[in-house]
Amino acid sequence: MPTLGGPDGHGNWGACDPAEPANRRTRSSIVIEAPDGRRLLVDAGPDLRAQFLAAGIARIDAVLFTHAHADHIMGIDELRAINRLIGRPLPVFATAETLAVLRRRFDYAFLPPTPGFYRPCLEPVPVRAGEALTVAGIALTLLRLDHAVMETLGLRADGFAYCTDVVRVPPETLEALHGLDTWVVGCFQRQPHKVHADLATVLGWVERLRPRRTVLTHMSHDLDYAMLRRTLPPGVEPGRDGLVLEIGGAEDAQALDSIAPGR
Repeated sequence: MPTLGGPDGHGNWGACDPAEPANRRTRSSIVIEAPDGRRLLVDAGPDLRAQFLAAGIARIDAVLFTHAHADHIMGIDELRAINRLIGRPLPVFATAETLAVLRRRFDYAFLPPTPGFYRPCLEPVPVRAGEALTVAGIALTLLRLDHAVMETLGLRADGFAYCTDVVRVPPETLEALHGLDTWVVGCFQRQPHKVHADLATVLGWVERLRPRRTVLTHMSHDLDYAMLRRTLPPGVEPGRDGLVLEIGGAEDAQALDSIAPGR
């Protein structure tokens, strides 16, 4: 994703080729679709409306927030369209700490519903790392991740796991990630970073866990799509906006954004 104010007036693309469409990245978010068609949205960043339109997604049944950084929550106002469609408050799952931030920043979204849902209406459901639960027909185990400035939530659903915004994976979470088919994991840049995992760190996790397929997400402009396709080891690939992953032949994890940088 380019940053503003580059010397050419078109933003700073870093190591990324601006002519490569897969380098045009929106903020990280996924939708997981259950066999019965129900959908779980994971995070609601500021690009949410454009992501839904591009992916042809009109309905979701619940939201899970991994943490409360702006690039993961600032699309909350766009959820009012979902309220109108489903005709009821939308359940949102998050830790008590994340829900407290959401209530401060979006207090109006937690008030009783209004006729026509002119504002979003959310129903908070507190959860914690290590908890197993079923959301929108999807059996999940929530995972603790270290983002340096806070703990974030990852998730595992059968053979699929999603872990964004992580710099260190706690031992109990590494243990819970064994036996994966597909792992979508945050990988920010090539050099070490204070709050995000770098490429060498992620590849070390992959070597230890050996999932069949690993997809890198939450990437900065240091990681060019074509370069990664050429140099990553077998079974590891860069994500891209709109990527659809078929999980175990039964569930789809549809990436609204598989590759965006952020906090």
